[in-house]
Amino acid sequence: MIHVGRVSRIRGFVLVMVALQPLMTGHAAAVDAPSGGTEVENFMLSNGMQVVVIPDHRVPVVTQLIMYKVGAADDPPRKSGIAHFLEHLMFKATKQHPAGEFKAKIAEVGGEQNAFTSRDFTGYYQVVTPEALSTMMEFEADRMRNLVLSDAVIMSERNVILEERRSRVEASPEALLHEEIGATQYQNHPYRVPVIGWMHEMEQLDRGNAMAFYDRYYTPNNAILVVAGDVDIAAVGELAEETYGTIPRRELPPRVRPQEPEQNTKRTVALTDPRVTVPSFQKSWLTVSYRTAEAGEIEALELLAETLGGGPRSRFYQELVVKRGIASSVDAEFDGDSLDASSFTVSALPRGDAKIETVEDAIDAEIRKIAEAGVTDVELESAKNRLVRSWTFARDSQTEMAALYGTALATGRTVQDVQNWPERVRAVTPKEVQAVAIKYLKSERSVAGYLLPPEDASSGD
Repeated sequence: MIHVGRVSRIRGFVLVMVALQPLMTGHAAAVDAPSGGTEVENFMLSNGMQVVVIPDHRVPVVTQLIMYKVGAADDPPRKSGIAHFLEHLMFKATKQHPAGEFKAKIAEVGGEQNAFTSRDFTGYYQVVTPEALSTMMEFEADRMRNLVLSDAVIMSERNVILEERRSRVEASPEALLHEEIGATQYQNHPYRVPVIGWMHEMEQLDRGNAMAFYDRYYTPNNAILVVAGDVDIAAVGELAEETYGTIPRRELPPRVRPQEPEQNTKRTVALTDPRVTVPSFQKSWLTVSYRTAEAGEIEALELLAETLGGGPRSRFYQELVVKRGIASSVDAEFDGDSLDASSFTVSALPRGDAKIETVEDAIDAEIRKIAEAGVTDVELESAKNRLVRSWTFARDSQTEMAALYGTALATGRTVQDVQNWPERVRAVTPKEVQAVAIKYLKSERSVAGYLLPPEDASSGD
């Protein structure tokens, strides 16, 4: 299992909507795609479960992804880590199947499976032969409502997630700093709590907590089924109705979360650890997500990140690595896939004798240049080409496509939004990139994080 803050950010596959008349409650929208596009069907089962089918007949393989619209930010107070804990427990016994049988069926056909928990959604997927899809649906539909948990299972799996936290977080200075930055950046929103949970709260999770969370959120009208691969759209619709469509819907609680207040204070987090040999630096600004942004802002922020830190042609790389030689690596990333307020992050490793302060000042100077003078038409066009090419290359992976659509729908977007992404990127102007740099990359909205070896403990003050 995987706990993640995000999944792939490659968006916007070219698609065409194809009608599936008898299997929908309502109707499927049809959209024309450019020639060579991929057929994609989006419809709803009678119990409110959303279904996306992405045929891909290049190889005899199919990916099934179930995405639940619940994640770590929905953990109840004082129960951090329960969403991730339940993800682990979903691989245990049900009323119909003993623990391990689902895994054995997948191994029988040479398939693979995994799961992931993010702040806003939880996903379970299998990659198998097309002939095994109906069996995968039966098993997945079964554990949607028939999970069986004992205290012995709870105690054993709780020990597993505690050890996971020790090995992935406590043993990693980088992970510890990342947690501290998140807890500092989000002052009120539950995004401030790590996906895996706080150790002292994870130690108290029990069967009652797990079953209450399961009964509350694991229902077909809170789930998205994405099937990508060598399949027939109508056949997938029939299988979905026969399996998932028979599960009664449940009433869902309102998804209301505490929101962030206005931020007007620059904050600093410094972690000194004897395990650190090379210091590093990152700075993060609170921004918007697809759901909360004004029109065009998300695409402009993506292009801003690409222009600043998107590889060897970026401003950061050319100035800090090539020209001045003060950084061995530098990056910029915007993550707009959250349901609520998101973040824009830059990070760097000093090179040789260069000080973190020197690297930080150089990064700030490049950001100021864009805020004051904007970007050129040439570099913006180059950034657009790189982003759209990455979208094109992502079509080679069924699981990438499934995760792409699942993420979009789980965070309030539509299949249409995914399709239109390249056109929206192409439409961004230099002035719009400059505008988001001015609006969001303000020092009073930032958190600077320093990871230091003991002898550099004074850096970043």
